Amino acid sequence: MNVMYPAVPELSLAGRGTTRALRCRVLQSPLAGVSDRIFRSLVRRWAPEALLFTEMVNATSLELGHGLHKLDELANEPGPIGVQLFDYRPEAMADAAQRAEAAGAFLIDINMGCPVRKIARKGGGSGLIREPELAAKIVSAVVAAVKIPVTVKTRLGWCSSEAKPVRWCRLLEDAGSQLLTLHARTREQGFKGSADWQAIAAVKAALQIPVIANGDIYSYSDAQRCLEVTGADGVMVGRGSMGAPWLVGQIDAALSGRPVPITPGPAERLMLAREQLEQLVKAKGDHGLLIARKHMGWTCTGFADAAKLRHALMRAPTPTDALALLDLQLKLLS
Repeated sequence: MNVMYPAVPELSLAGRGTTRALRCRVLQSPLAGVSDRIFRSLVRRWAPEALLFTEMVNATSLELGHGLHKLDELANEPGPIGVQLFDYRPEAMADAAQRAEAAGAFLIDINMGCPVRKIARKGGGSGLIREPELAAKIVSAVVAAVKIPVTVKTRLGWCSSEAKPVRWCRLLEDAGSQLLTLHARTREQGFKGSADWQAIAAVKAALQIPVIANGDIYSYSDAQRCLEVTGADGVMVGRGSMGAPWLVGQIDAALSGRPVPITPGPAERLMLAREQLEQLVKAKGDHGLLIARKHMGWTCTGFADAAKLRHALMRAPTPTDALALLDLQLKLLS
């Protein structure tokens, strides 16, 4: 039986000098190559108060002057936007956090869960799970550097034989994290197997700070079951929102006892894909088509010959050709 949760007025996070209130218990995960400004604007239509995130920002890249556009975009966006940072150097992370705070970040999130090898082997992302003392230093340095709240997103452990999630998460809490998002898999698992929600329940019971559950949230019924199992303060939606920017808003409505927005039908999905393509091309030129291809592949589903259309879209040589394919499919559906 699905449980309808009462609306939560706010979840208070206190930084060194600023308190921030989360009015939505559903968060949109930072997704590399996905959660850019244009994607966030779509999610925001269905979830006006949800905490959204930038894509991961490399502190070293900011030092070199790269990735600054990810921060510059914050000033013109409505609603709370967190900046997720990763690196293995406490000083670089502190400096990057100050840059993000000055740009208007709602909070700073430290990535200690990314399983990508090129990041983990350099000591960033999930690599910090094997360096707990360094991880604690990074959290402490970032907390001391900014006035806004600092949070951490991480995993249960490096591998199943080494995982001690309660001890690991307590260390992050003691270092100063104001909130913890826990992906219920180890780094070794990546995104394979099932998320261990029971492990999140154990962490939630042991910590004083809010805990957000992450992993295997693909519908509002998933979110409800996850909260029942974990007792967490909220959920974070990751891969489930790829091609479904309405999912965060649907879950928020369900958990708050409001009518759940209807999932867009085929024609609405095609219009959404068209709009996203046009915006990406406007922002990035022809390169926007390359970025849009994956989004169109996720969004263009649920109708006859959808696979055929996706195949053609992946091979469309120009944005004009891709738009023509979408328009033709819209006519066929009308």
